[in-house]
Amino acid sequence: MVRSAHEIVNTERFKKFVARKWTVSFILTFLLFVIYFGYIFTVAYGKDFLAQKVGVYTNVGIVFGILVIVGAWVLTIIYIIWANSSYDKEVEELKKQLR
Repeated sequence: MVRSAHEIVNTERFKKFVARKWTVSFILTFLLFVIYFGYIFTVAYGKDFLAQKVGVYTNVGIVFGILVIVGAWVLTIIYIIWANSSYDKEVEELKKQLR
């Protein structure tokens, strides 16, 4: 069944699809901000904690800095997995309705 874009946009399925996309985006963005600003605030207010040695050549601050970068990668991977397994399939289904 071929439908117009206006008809598809007004369906409950499409509205739920858009809401789910924004929910996932906001959650991942919020987590990234918590990780990043948590590190920044720890740098600002927890200098003694971050200065503690871990091993011979590094300290907690370096370890946390690396964890911030790794955390960003992990959140990106989570988004990619979600997009490939759920989002892209739903987009294809909606595209098929337009043909």
